[in-house]
Amino acid sequence: MKLVRYGAVGHEKPGVIDRSGQLRDLSGQIADLAGDAFSPASLARLGALDVDGLPVVPGQPRLGAPVGGAPKFIAIGLNYADHAAESNMPIPAEPIVFMKANNALCGPNDDVEKPRGSTKLDWEVELAVIIGSRAKYVSEADALDYVAGYAVCNDVSERHFQIERLGQWTKGKSHDTFGPLGPWVVTKDEIADVHKLDMWLDVNGRRCQTGSTATMIFKVPKIVSYLSELMTLMPGDIITTGTPPGVGMGKKPPQFLEVGDVVTLGIDRLGEQKQTIVAA
Repeated sequence: MKLVRYGAVGHEKPGVIDRSGQLRDLSGQIADLAGDAFSPASLARLGALDVDGLPVVPGQPRLGAPVGGAPKFIAIGLNYADHAAESNMPIPAEPIVFMKANNALCGPNDDVEKPRGSTKLDWEVELAVIIGSRAKYVSEADALDYVAGYAVCNDVSERHFQIERLGQWTKGKSHDTFGPLGPWVVTKDEIADVHKLDMWLDVNGRRCQTGSTATMIFKVPKIVSYLSELMTLMPGDIITTGTPPGVGMGKKPPQFLEVGDVVTLGIDRLGEQKQTIVAA
C-alpha cells in the first residue's frame, strides 16, 4: 500500500493510492495515519479493504507528511562511506544518532524555509524507515518485523547552525520544514529489498546526488536494533538513515541553497518530492 495524508496543514486526512494512481479517502476507516495506525494489525485491516470501492479524492490536494501525530524523528549521520569522505570525517564504527524536532516534518512538496541568519542551507536525500511495533532490545535478525514501511525524506540541514554553533547537530536539523517526508509511506511488503533502491536529488534541475541504499554502512536491521537498545521505538516513529555523497557542503567550492532555489528528489519505488526555498 501507498499510504498518504492529504489536505490543508493541520487538517490532513488519511488516504491511499490505488493501482491506477488515484487518491482514495481512508477517513471512513481510520482517524489518522499516526501511531498504532502503522501496527501490523492495522495495516492488515487496511490491506484487506477493497481500495477501488473507497471514495475518490478529486483534484490534486496538497499532500502532507504521511505520518501524523508527534512521532520521534530520529536520524542517522554519516551512514554512507563516500558521504563521510566528502565531509572529511572517518567512517563511523557505530551509528551516529541525532534527533530532528518533529515540528520539522512537512509535506513532500511544501516550501522549505531558509531560517533567519542562515548562511549554509543544505540538502540530503534519505531513506526513512517507519516503525510499526513497539521495539525494545530487538535483534538484527528480527528487526524488520518491527518496520511498517518506508518513505523519502529530505534531511534539510543548516550547516552553520549544525557545525559551527557549539554542539548538537539537532540545532541545524530542526527548523520548521526541515523534514519533508513522503509523498507516501510504502508498506514493507511492497519493497523486496530495501537495500537496492536508487536515490537522486537535483537543485534547479542540476543533478547533485546520485546513490543507492546498497552503499549504506549500517543497514536497516542494524539501525533498528541499535536504536532499540538506546530508546524504545514506538509505532509511527520515523528514522531517517543517512545520505549518499553530493551534498552542498561537500562540493568544491561548497554550494548552499538560496531563496528561490528548487530542490527535487526521489527514491526508486518510494516516489518523488519537490520543494521551493522561501525566506522564514
